Amino acid sequence: MHNIYLYEAREEWICVRGIGQWVIKRSQLSGSKTALICKDRELTYSQLNSRINRLANGLMQLGVQKGTRVAVFLTNGTEILEVMFACAKIGAIFVPVNFRLSVEEVEYILKDSGASVFIYHQEYALLAAEVCKRAAIKHSLSVGDELAEAFAYEDFLAKHGDSEPTSDVDGDEVQMIMYTSGTTGCPKGAMLTHANTFWNIVQILIAQPIVDTDTTFTVAPMFHSGAMTILTLTLLYKGGTVIIANKFDPVQVLQTIEREKITCMFMVPAMWLAVTQVPDFAKYTLRSLRISISAAAPCPTTVIKLLRQKGVALIQAFGLSEVAPVAILNIQDADRKSGSVGKPAFYVDIRIVNEYGQDALSEEIGELLVRAPNLMQGYWEKPQETQAVMQKGWFSTGDCLWKDAEGYLYVAGRKKDVIITGGENVYPVEVEQVLYRHPNIKEAAVVGVSDEKWGEVIKAVIVLKDPKQQINIAGIKAFCEGKLARYKMPKVVEFASVLPRNASGKILKKCLL
Repeated sequence: MHNIYLYEAREEWICVRGIGQWVIKRSQLSGSKTALICKDRELTYSQLNSRINRLANGLMQLGVQKGTRVAVFLTNGTEILEVMFACAKIGAIFVPVNFRLSVEEVEYILKDSGASVFIYHQEYALLAAEVCKRAAIKHSLSVGDELAEAFAYEDFLAKHGDSEPTSDVDGDEVQMIMYTSGTTGCPKGAMLTHANTFWNIVQILIAQPIVDTDTTFTVAPMFHSGAMTILTLTLLYKGGTVIIANKFDPVQVLQTIEREKITCMFMVPAMWLAVTQVPDFAKYTLRSLRISISAAAPCPTTVIKLLRQKGVALIQAFGLSEVAPVAILNIQDADRKSGSVGKPAFYVDIRIVNEYGQDALSEEIGELLVRAPNLMQGYWEKPQETQAVMQKGWFSTGDCLWKDAEGYLYVAGRKKDVIITGGENVYPVEVEQVLYRHPNIKEAAVVGVSDEKWGEVIKAVIVLKDPKQQINIAGIKAFCEGKLARYKMPKVVEFASVLPRNASGKILKKCLL
């Protein structure tokens, strides 16, 4: 018998309301406490709620109502959170857009979502002008200097009152459309309800001892679900303080953790790697960190070990835009189960199925299926794509995992990335983890390339720490000897100055073929 979630009972006293209520409650309970800090702006919970109300009231005067899609093209700042909560209060749907996308890519998302309002940072004014014209955007707001083509954001807020907008938003209504990375085609918009976001936060709070005295430093871009929800929204829900950086700088991260005594930190593996490679990394004190989380891709075990030497217990979590978190490692297991993403979150059911659709055995790799209250409602305007991944309440993630005898989960990689060489399955992650142990390998990515004899062979693309000390294929094989089966060893090696990544920190493996 599977778990029975509270949300299934439907009694009024447990009904989930719109997440716009969070800032109202926090302004009442923690009004004078600092909620957000970004550059020279510091907002208490009361001030944050006031700004959100001014924006919400202004948007309603523009004609924004329940179901209206409001897209943002913003770097990290207080504004992206203000827009999200303003939309939540009035029932509009928040659509965060990756600010690193091209005109054509942004145009696709705006048209696909049917957004009628576009809020962007002024440094992207030229792109905004073009996409607003192509996608027939009705209204636009510019964060930064006032422009002829758009209202200036701060002026817009100043023109409207901060009374609470009147709108009854139910938990089952769509709160956000989070677009997938789109590395294999056009991105799909995952519809996340207010209840989905609520249960996301609940899952994290059950797994991690987060308290209202905690402070986090948000550096990963908040158009990504991990950066938005894992700690940022969780701390705002709990009543903590969120310091925001508009861009990632590994030295700034170390300085801020030390200076501000940051207690909770989320970054993607590429960011944790960059932090550990700062030349004077050893001089920084990081012991204020109680909770340090990595997600979005498997983190090299070498990085985990380096941080542990600094007194930081880095734990891995696993989730997708469609459902997050799925699993998260407990702090007490950080050393004993290093490399694991933990066990399924409290209100998450999982299955790992083999190629025959049967439940996989212990240590057998299979595809992960998920059922949970934080699972998306479906893909926006894509019923066929939704049906393809949702069967009888189970979501097919496309990710391959395995679990050990104690039920701890380990990520093997994406199903589509599995390399079949001579009839044997090879999962790139296991090869990459070995390569990361080489003293002169900074980064590594493994893909399969066609081969007449074996079908596919393993290709490794490597970034060296010291390019002057070259490594040949013989050296790579010698290093892997005894650590990998012969058929898993790279047969082709290429060297690069950097690995191509999307804005979520995931390596674009199709660019390495």
